[in-house]
Amino acid sequence: MGPSVSLESVRAWLRDHAADLPIIETEASTATVIEAAAALGVAPGQIAKTLALRIDDRVVLLVTRGDTRLDNQKTKATFHARPRMLDAEETLTVTGHRVGGVCPFGLATSVPIYCDESLRAFETVYPAAGSLNSSVRVAPGRLAELVGARWIDICRLPEATPAG
Repeated sequence: MGPSVSLESVRAWLRDHAADLPIIETEASTATVIEAAAALGVAPGQIAKTLALRIDDRVVLLVTRGDTRLDNQKTKATFHARPRMLDAEETLTVTGHRVGGVCPFGLATSVPIYCDESLRAFETVYPAAGSLNSSVRVAPGRLAELVGARWIDICRLPEATPAG
């Protein structure tokens, strides 16, 4: 399956569920948080990265802000297990999207979706849209509503570096 199939599945999904949200396609890569932030001219935290996680025998998607990391204690308290990132092949099978374009739209399979509370710090966030150079601009609350996500708090923000 080529990357355009993934982008087209997102385009079709958005047409049916949120026709007012255009896909932003850039010349530059948006495959990593840093590349996406530079290409879109926004802070890395505004990039809504989607992680495919295996928790015991189930797979879930977590949408979180680009500059966070999973907090093992919070994750274990929420899911009662330690999550493991899916590898690139498993991620493609579950989501229909290649790593770098993974998003909660136009999925190949139905999986539970969670949004981390950290996204709420921003008025708008930019999840990928199925390819290595596409994104969508959306308010975090609307994103969660569109994909039927549950809000959870399992990520930690980057460490603030002391001044001086």
